[in-house]
Amino acid sequence: MDAQGRGRADDIDPADQWVLNPDTGDYELRLGHSAPQSGVPARRRPRPSEEAPPARGRTDAPGRSRPETPGRAVPPPRRRRGAPDEPLPGRRGRRPAKNASKSKKVLLWTGGTMAFVLVAGAGAAYLYIEHLNDNIASVSDDGASTGGFSKDKAINILLIGTDKRTGKGNGSYGDAGSVGHADTTILLHVSKDRSNATALSIPRDLITDVPDCPTTQEDGTQKVIPGTQQVRFNTSLGQDGRTPSCTMRTVTELTGVKPDNFMVADFNAVKTLTTAVGGVEVCVGKDLDDPDSHLKLSKGTHTIEGEQALAFVRTRHAVGFGGDLSRIGLQQQFLSALMRKLKSNDTLTSPSKMLDLAEAGTKALTVDSQLDSIGKLKDLGLELGKLNTKNLTFTTVPVIDNPAEKVKSTVVLNESTAPQVFDMIRNDVSFTAVKEQKKKEAAAVAARLKGTKAPASEVRVRILNGGAVAGSAQETLSWLQNEEGVTKSENAGNAPASLAKTTLEYAPDQADQARRLADLMGLSGSAMKPGESVTNDQGLPAMTLTLGKDFEGAGVSLTTPSKAPEGVQKSTADKVECAK
Repeated sequence: MDAQGRGRADDIDPADQWVLNPDTGDYELRLGHSAPQSGVPARRRPRPSEEAPPARGRTDAPGRSRPETPGRAVPPPRRRRGAPDEPLPGRRGRRPAKNASKSKKVLLWTGGTMAFVLVAGAGAAYLYIEHLNDNIASVSDDGASTGGFSKDKAINILLIGTDKRTGKGNGSYGDAGSVGHADTTILLHVSKDRSNATALSIPRDLITDVPDCPTTQEDGTQKVIPGTQQVRFNTSLGQDGRTPSCTMRTVTELTGVKPDNFMVADFNAVKTLTTAVGGVEVCVGKDLDDPDSHLKLSKGTHTIEGEQALAFVRTRHAVGFGGDLSRIGLQQQFLSALMRKLKSNDTLTSPSKMLDLAEAGTKALTVDSQLDSIGKLKDLGLELGKLNTKNLTFTTVPVIDNPAEKVKSTVVLNESTAPQVFDMIRNDVSFTAVKEQKKKEAAAVAARLKGTKAPASEVRVRILNGGAVAGSAQETLSWLQNEEGVTKSENAGNAPASLAKTTLEYAPDQADQARRLADLMGLSGSAMKPGESVTNDQGLPAMTLTLGKDFEGAGVSLTTPSKAPEGVQKSTADKVECAK
């Protein structure tokens, strides 16, 4: 066992404890009696002779608090006794090779040293990983999950924030006796190809059914907690002893999506994680002052952490309409900011921040039994790390006010839109993927308008009325022939069926004619339908123009706006939004 394993080297790299004996040519372990003793991790695995700590899997795990490990002074690396001062960087450790044999010996020593450093470093990493493993708290998924995420499938992680007030300084927030309900719940869906993701927020006040929940008790026995009908979603956790696996079952019943894993965070998680990364930047569009959440921010951009970050995600009276739905928007903004900070160079290139983050993350989160080691969390992190934040869409389960209430305090599913949202997630159709597909389709459609245009006198077209007001075909014919010079056009009467939109069908060799007619009539690329030609009264190939219900008169453009009106709110996770 090296010095670090004995608890003597504190934070010194284990390789610094081994020195080369010039007399023997061997490496020897040097431990000075003055080396300070390393601190004891907050939790460690017991030896066989020691009393085992309480088993993981407590139902109150989401709200527990652990003592912080005291900080330790890091001594400078030691040189071996009698060694001269070290030369300038880049000029030590090598002598000019006098012959081939000495060169080989130097190469052998160098390779051996490097191999030892790697092995020693791996040993230190193993000890630290074991320490992180001891930090992780887990509770049983009680068979409610898929059995854990897979690298070759879409991933669905249930993120739960409880309102449990355990932990230093949290007792003063609202209901200090809360059992820890599902105060904030997000179903994070990551597409199979990891190109995009959807974070679906589930309102805590949504009225739904909570199913029967088989639950593992502290003594290891199973107990089925009876379900309840038409209750608030947040009672799926904490109420009647329900554990996160019950929230998982409730989400499955509600959405049809079976989560792979869950993670539970209490108030302390927000405080410790934001502190570990040095704070996250948020923006508020007005002065905020909420005595209930203890949030007080002036209009503008702020970097928040700790207690202030917790106040930010808890506030609701100071933003929007003052309800839970307004707070959901604020929390989504906060999570976007946290993701940007986690993926920033400022965090990724800072070893101290990464270590602090590993400590905070493993202490602050309670995970399901399928995700209970640092190795599994690392694998999940690598999968999530493939995602670009600009392709992460935050959205909320579509709801409406509960029609059964006179004083509105709860919500119910919007049955006209919620099923479609659930179906998209079940079928791995992320919202960003839909946007990208629409962009590709729009580009292909727009390309139909690009290219050469035939002279108007060479355009041959038959005009049908497919839903426009009576006489529209003749009106268009007269306008085209008399004002636009499309003399090879004819009125073909009524179409066999009505259309909502005006269309122009043409054969591939008529594309230049189609582009000219589209230009004259203000047709969009989507109105142009590559297909087949028809034969006109002269026996020549012609295009078919069918006037739909959208036709407003000859000479009136049929092109729809290509951009959303000014003022329409749009956001992705890579952009900063200001709370209002």
